[in-house]
Amino acid sequence: MSELLNVALLAFPRCQVLDVTAPAMVFDAVKNALGHAHYRVRILSAEGGMVQTSSAVAFMTESIADVAPDSIDTLLIAGGDEEGLQELVANDAVRAWALAVSRNARRYGSICTGTFALAHFGLLTGHRVATHWSACSHLAALCPDSLVDVNALFVNEGRLWTSAGVTTGIDMSLAMVAADLGDAVANAIAKRLVLYARRPGYQSQFSPVLDAQSHADAPFATLIEWIRDNLAAPLDVPTLAARVSMSERTFLRHFTRSVGETPAHFIETLRMDQTRVYLSTDLSLKEIAAKVGYLNGSQLTKAFDRRFGMTPSLFRELHCGGAGA
Repeated sequence: MSELLNVALLAFPRCQVLDVTAPAMVFDAVKNALGHAHYRVRILSAEGGMVQTSSAVAFMTESIADVAPDSIDTLLIAGGDEEGLQELVANDAVRAWALAVSRNARRYGSICTGTFALAHFGLLTGHRVATHWSACSHLAALCPDSLVDVNALFVNEGRLWTSAGVTTGIDMSLAMVAADLGDAVANAIAKRLVLYARRPGYQSQFSPVLDAQSHADAPFATLIEWIRDNLAAPLDVPTLAARVSMSERTFLRHFTRSVGETPAHFIETLRMDQTRVYLSTDLSLKEIAAKVGYLNGSQLTKAFDRRFGMTPSLFRELHCGGAGA
C-alpha cells in the first residue's frame, strides 16, 4: 500500500469544532469506502496539547513544530471566533509554518472564517474565495484584490480551496476526495455520513426553504416544507390555498407578502435549486423533470435557461463533469 497522505487540520483556542471534526470524519471515512486508509488526519495547533473549541468540546492536538511542512499533502485552517483567529495570525511560528506548507502542499485552504488566516498570510491575492456569509463583507474589505463569492458553498482555484460556514467543510472535503479517488468513493462516504445529498460548490449558502421559512407567517412555514417535499405534485394556487384553508385571492396576497415573492416564482426557485442537485447525479433530464414537477425535459430546459441563462446539459457539462449525459 502506498504511503498515506497527511491531511493537516490547523486548530486554535476557540475554533469552531465542526470546522475540524467534519473534514476529519470525511477523510477518515475513506478507509471504510476503500477497505484501507488513504489519508492520515493530523489535528495540529501552535503549541500542541488540548485545545478548547468555541463550544463545550476540547480535543488533543499535535504541535506544528513536530510536523515538517513538506510532509503535508493537504492543509485546512479552521475558522473560529475573532479573538482566536487574531491570536493565530499573530503567531510568527504559525505564519512561517503555514507559508512553508502552502509552498509545498498539493493543496491548502480553509473552512469558514479560516479564510482570514489565509488573508493575513497573503495567500488570497488574486483568487476567488468563499467564507461564512456573515463575514463576506469584512473579508472583501480586507482583501480588495480578491473576489469574495458571497453565494458559493466552496471555491476551488488550483491548489487553493476555501469554504463557507461550518457544514460546508463536509462538502468541500467530499469534493477533494472525489478529485483524488472518484465520485463513487465520495458518494459512499456521503451515504455513510447520512447526508441528504452531496452539495456542489456553486450551490448557494442560503437554502431558499430556510430563507423563506425564517420570515414566513405561521401557516406558510409549514406549507413551504410541504412544497419542498412534493415538488413533483401539482402546485397550483387552488391546491396550495386549500392546504392552508384560504380563498385563492387571500392566499395569493398573503403568501406574496409573507414570503416576498409569488407562489409561482418561489416554487420555480425550489424546483431549479433541486434540479441543480440532481444534475450532479446520473439521472437523465427526463427523470429529473419528473422529479421536480415538469412534464418533460423540454419544459424543464426552458425554465432552467430562463433562470440561469444556460441549458441543463451545458450546466451539467460545466459544473458536474458531464454526469448523466
